[in-house]
Amino acid sequence: MEEIETPGEFASFPAAPFIFFTVIAFQFASRWLQDFKKKGSRTDKEVRLHGEIKQLLKEASSLSQPSTFAQAAKLRRTAAAKEKQLSNYQEQRSEEIKLSYDLYLKAFFITKVSL
Repeated sequence: MEEIETPGEFASFPAAPFIFFTVIAFQFASRWLQDFKKKGSRTDKEVRLHGEIKQLLKEASSLSQPSTFAQAAKLRRTAAAKEKQLSNYQEQRSEEIKLSYDLYLKAFFITKVSL
């Protein structure tokens, strides 16, 4: 027997690739936002604090004589304080990033579900 094709079958054909590519685009955008939320970007303050910490530790390691032990210990303590400051700043910044990107991720999720 010969199959009879209805016009409705061909009418939905061009919409299928459009829907497929739209869903793929939303998946990539969602994944990109999640990755960006996890990684974040380094700010000038983070870069500056990292540089200061490296410099302090470099200076402390160059002071290896017994007469300069106190000065080296002071530099190491200062570097530890800067590391703690950097850690606190990164923690605060990650919370801010998480909150801001959660809104975008929820909007993407709602859009994906509605499609």
